[in-house]
Amino acid sequence: MKIEEQVRGIVEEAINNENFRLDSVVYEKEGNSYFLRLVIDKDGIVDVNDTVKIFHIVSKLLDKEDPIKDAYILDVSSKEKGRE
Repeated sequence: MKIEEQVRGIVEEAINNENFRLDSVVYEKEGNSYFLRLVIDKDGIVDVNDTVKIFHIVSKLLDKEDPIKDAYILDVSSKEKGRE
């Protein structure tokens, strides 16, 4: 099972319970660093406080389950909806 699938399985329910949707999970290496990028969405606007809230929830779950053995940077961001 790919890391992205493992992470989605660990965090998606907790994210949904906060009335957000997990849009995508990407695990990739840039330079010498690994990044785990989660993109979240909800009805309405996702603001910085929302991403911080989900970051803390996800971080605790991933620390407990520990599906990634490498050191990585967790990045939670919102889905860009564009401008009217």
